[in-house]
Amino acid sequence: MDLTSLQRHCRGVMAQPGDPAYLSMVQGNLWNQLLPERGPELVVRVEDEQDVIAVLRFAREQGRKVVVRGGGHHWCQPTLRRGGILIDLACLDQVLRIDAEARTAIVQPVVSNRDLLAALQPYGLAFPSGHCPQVKVSGYLLGGGMAWNQGVWGAGTESVEAMEIITAAGEKVLASREQHADLFWAARGAGPGFFGVVIAYHLKLYPLPAAILGSTFWFPLAQAGAVGDWISELAPTLRPSVELTLFLLQAPPPLQAAAAADGGVVLMVSAVAFADSDDDGKQQLAALEQPVVPPLSREVATSLSFPTLFDLSGSLWPEGHRSRVENRYSTASAGDQIRAAAGFMATAPSPTTLVFFTVFTGPAAEHDPTNTSYSMHGQVYGGPSTMWLDPADDATNIEWHEACTAALRSYTRGSYIGETDFVRRPASAVEAYLPHCWSRLADLRTVHDPDRVFFDLFEALGEDHHPSAS
Repeated sequence: MDLTSLQRHCRGVMAQPGDPAYLSMVQGNLWNQLLPERGPELVVRVEDEQDVIAVLRFAREQGRKVVVRGGGHHWCQPTLRRGGILIDLACLDQVLRIDAEARTAIVQPVVSNRDLLAALQPYGLAFPSGHCPQVKVSGYLLGGGMAWNQGVWGAGTESVEAMEIITAAGEKVLASREQHADLFWAARGAGPGFFGVVIAYHLKLYPLPAAILGSTFWFPLAQAGAVGDWISELAPTLRPSVELTLFLLQAPPPLQAAAAADGGVVLMVSAVAFADSDDDGKQQLAALEQPVVPPLSREVATSLSFPTLFDLSGSLWPEGHRSRVENRYSTASAGDQIRAAAGFMATAPSPTTLVFFTVFTGPAAEHDPTNTSYSMHGQVYGGPSTMWLDPADDATNIEWHEACTAALRSYTRGSYIGETDFVRRPASAVEAYLPHCWSRLADLRTVHDPDRVFFDLFEALGEDHHPSAS
């Protein structure tokens, strides 16, 4: 590929196969170390919006397709295609503006969840960020955004007020509810299938909760189903400001002996209250203090903060692992799903593997699909996160993951585009949207990218994984 014309107009670093920097630029910022054997003809780490425009115009001239990478955290590696041009936004990592009085912020796409909330905290403000500290706002907000305090603040993308987008035609637009509204609707949920490059997000902010309190209970695996039933019945009676999650995972060291007969696995119930005061938080969590069966251990109403929450979440999904993840929405009881997963967890081949289910609290409410393309919902959300280190263990862990996922699928109604493996099961991408939203996304792609400059969700992907690629 002759890069002469692109080099005249683009200041960013670029590499082709065979160049010394190519492999590190293509794979270096990927979260999942289970790496596929596919890659672009050209990767460009852009420095600014003019670079993005230059790459898009070059791609059109050369008849090449493009794909965009923000943080590289998506589990199934959709930014790795067979051929084409990868636009890497890694340099666009700044919080551009915070207006404390208006409670708004403008951020570039590769600001992490942790860094965003750290920047807002001195102003007494917060944003419904994602749970994992390393995840960048780009893919998180494009996919919908499973948020902290989602019951009150909503999904992350619902607090995006505008987006600065470079279109397939190489033009910069400001998309919002008032202008370019259909593009704005599509961007808030299309995930890796979006047909534009978002270079800045305009965010609505919220007062930082005055208190964040958490309660944690550990139960024997044999009682997991009964606890899941209890949680499912209790959740609608709790305030939406309580975040309630069940984890099947390896027991902490003090409980390992008690869990030895179950392969070291316990059920952990985590409840986090976002409150107006410590007393308010304790009141929100009080109903959990009378569990249906005695716990092995408990910690009740401990004081937390967003940095602490990020540390806890980060410890559950550690860096540097090979991973398969499949999280889905369900209207079935958490107890039924826990029972289906419990037998698998007792034989999980990796100690870092877990299965989790978030049970949404407060009255059930369906999402309004006229607001965002992010449209799938359910009262329970979760699934297996299969994580391991040794490439020699790939086959064993993948087989376990696929069996556990299959056992849970009958309880579910749809996927979340940011945490589903649509490379190996394309139907899961379709299942991330209500049918008319999926159709509308396809129609808008034709309108906004008629020449198909951007790869769609399914183009130029493959299923083969080669441990040597890592």
